[in-house]
Amino acid sequence: MDKKYRRFKRIFLIVADSAGIGEEPDAADFNDCGSNTWAHAASSVGGLCVPNMERMGIGTLDDIPGVAKIEVHPQAYCLACQETSRGKDTMTGHWEMMGINTVKPFQTFTDTGFPKELMDELSKRTGHKLLGNYASSGTVILDELGEEQIKENALIVYTSSDSVLQIAANEDHMPLEEIYRCCEIARELCMRPEWMVGRVIARPYVGESKGNFKRVGAHRHDYTVSPTGITALDILKQNGFEVSAVGKINDIFNGVGITKTIHTASNEEGMDEAIRQLKNDDYTGLCFVNLVEFDSEYGHRRNPVGYARCLEAFDKRVGEFISEMGDEDLLMITADHGNDPTFHGTDHTREKVPLLLYSPSFKNGRKLEERKTFAVMGGTILSNFYLKEDPSMLQGELKEIF
Repeated sequence: MDKKYRRFKRIFLIVADSAGIGEEPDAADFNDCGSNTWAHAASSVGGLCVPNMERMGIGTLDDIPGVAKIEVHPQAYCLACQETSRGKDTMTGHWEMMGINTVKPFQTFTDTGFPKELMDELSKRTGHKLLGNYASSGTVILDELGEEQIKENALIVYTSSDSVLQIAANEDHMPLEEIYRCCEIARELCMRPEWMVGRVIARPYVGESKGNFKRVGAHRHDYTVSPTGITALDILKQNGFEVSAVGKINDIFNGVGITKTIHTASNEEGMDEAIRQLKNDDYTGLCFVNLVEFDSEYGHRRNPVGYARCLEAFDKRVGEFISEMGDEDLLMITADHGNDPTFHGTDHTREKVPLLLYSPSFKNGRKLEERKTFAVMGGTILSNFYLKEDPSMLQGELKEIF
């Protein structure tokens, strides 16, 4: 075998976090009938301007205001993918892309807060009074409880629409080591089945009064759980391929199957790093990128106009990216779930995700049949590098692109 790869030396899988493209067949089970992140964000601004993804066929996957249904796009394949796993959270979606079927979803405590038994045990084990225990924006809850947290040497505990327990404390008044110690205790407690959450997050902040508090992103630390089985990332790493994790990918997989990690604070930083790695031609493997602001800044905050503008800004960066691509590069653009910014509540929405595949070397790109699992992404990546899924993994491959 002359080459370690069939067609592409490097594959860039970019996840527009939460950019779903319409309700799943089982959306009623999740109270998500009628959800459509792309279409409803587009409607809020009278139509989207996304010429690069439009030319890849995104408009053929659904009726998206402002986006043309371009049927002929020889350099791009496009399709929609359904989720097999029983969930609609970040970890479940990303894990399924790499071959894991999550049968029991992670727990969320958005509407109820964490159980009294968990809070009592956490307070006892850490030795701190606990404040909060409700779903909130991280910046809002600091204004509400930051001054009291400092005065009481307490911990602010809160959640979101994700499966997450977050702990905030002022690092000028409580040492980072103590904040991290408390989070490690929370992670241990939240491994119990009745309290299992996907992530525990340390959220240190600074400032002395309401209106002046700021989270210290560089000192954030995620305590996650490892994937429940073998993933495509494991197989790539075991066979000597680079697996570069950009954004929160390393946290989602708890470092398992990753060879290099680059943390980023915004979509722009994520795309900057993806383009930097694209220009660096000295490796073979996967660059896996998560762009979180679609979800964190606009989906959960129910800001459809902001979501639409974020999609348009991303499309411009996609244009920059493809202008630097070579024939042995493959770009895959997808999402991990929906988060319709016009929908009830603040939770994710159970939606299909788009999958756009672009390469300058494609000559017969077209719309493909809808697939019933996100795992076709990992399966296709493995196939490109002459590797096979483990029998325990969800199976799938887009044979058409080869």
